[in-house]
Amino acid sequence: MTAIEVPRLRLLAQDAEDLTVIAAALQDAVGKIGDMAYDPNARRLTLGFNRYRWEGQGGERVRSGLQIGSVLKVQTRNLRRTAKAAVVELLTVSFEAGEAPGGVLTLTFAGGGDLRATVECVDAVLADVSAPWPTRRTPTHEA
Repeated sequence: MTAIEVPRLRLLAQDAEDLTVIAAALQDAVGKIGDMAYDPNARRLTLGFNRYRWEGQGGERVRSGLQIGSVLKVQTRNLRRTAKAAVVELLTVSFEAGEAPGGVLTLTFAGGGDLRATVECVDAVLADVSAPWPTRRTPTHEA
């Protein structure tokens, strides 16, 4: 019996509208503070998440990477960067336009934390980097 190959998600965002698709795919993703890295020389922010596969049949997570380019500055609020093993849950990704084509890209986490990246332009890539695995916990939201 051969395993069925599940297509891996790969998305590119070059404007605020594209970013809403990445935000939808990453809703309820979980990751560790230690899986977030900013390289100021490369002007790149990289984050690793275990993403719930909303586009799948349900009941699966997959390891995904989000890379944001053209980053000028990164700020965090209510995220203890020294707590590398701390797990955070991503609620949404949003973009507030500034001097075109730049602005501020904000990742909002449960519990009141957020990460703000000031960018020259929207330049984000989301890619699944593993095969999906089953999970018994489906994220739920209050109405």
